[in-house]
Amino acid sequence: MEVHHVTDDAATFTCNAFLAIGEETTLVDAGAWDDIVDELHSHTDGVDAVVLTHQHGDHVEQLEAVADAFDPDVYAYDDHPMRTHAIDDGDTVTIGDETFDVVYTPGHADDHVSFVSENTLFSGDVVVHDDGAFDYGSFGRTDMEGQSRERLIESIQELLDRMPEGVEHMYAGHGSVFHGDVRDVVETALERAEKREPKYPDE
Repeated sequence: MEVHHVTDDAATFTCNAFLAIGEETTLVDAGAWDDIVDELHSHTDGVDAVVLTHQHGDHVEQLEAVADAFDPDVYAYDDHPMRTHAIDDGDTVTIGDETFDVVYTPGHADDHVSFVSENTLFSGDVVVHDDGAFDYGSFGRTDMEGQSRERLIESIQELLDRMPEGVEHMYAGHGSVFHGDVRDVVETALERAEKREPKYPDE
C-alpha cells in the first residue's frame, strides 16, 4: 500500500495525516495544516474517504476544507457535521488496499479509535513510535480534562490483543513513521504507561 505523510512539511502544529492510495484512496485524519488540500492534489486527483482517529483540533481542523475539495465519505466514531458514516469497535473500513479492524481505544480522547490490518497500524495518539517524551514506544498524553491514564492502559492492551503478529508498519498521529516489529513498540509503550509516572515533567 502506498502511504504518504501529507503533513510532513507543515510549519504549524498539526497531527500526522496520511494519504493511503489504492482501491479506496483514503486520508487518515485531516490535520490542521492550511496547505493540506494542495498537498493532497500533488499526490491524487481524488480522495474517496477520510477516516478519523479522533476529533481533537489538530486532527480535524482542515476536515471541512478537505471535504469541500474532494467530497469524500467521512468515517468517525463520534458525531461531526461532516461525518457520513459512523464507525464503532469491531467494524471494518478499507484504507487504501487493505481492510482494517476498528479498535476503540479511549483514554487520550473519549472518541479515539485505531485501525489495524494484517500489516499496518494507524494508531492515532494512543501509541506513537517517538515523541518529545520517549523514543521507541510512547503513548498519548492523559493529563488534560477528560483524559484517563487507566483507560489508556486498557486501550493499549486491547490493541495488543487484537493486533496480528505480522504488523510491520505503524503510522501514528505524532512522531515518526515506523517500519519493523510494531508489536514490540506497542508493548514498550504499554510498559511505560503502566508505570503511571508523569509523561512530561510538568504533568
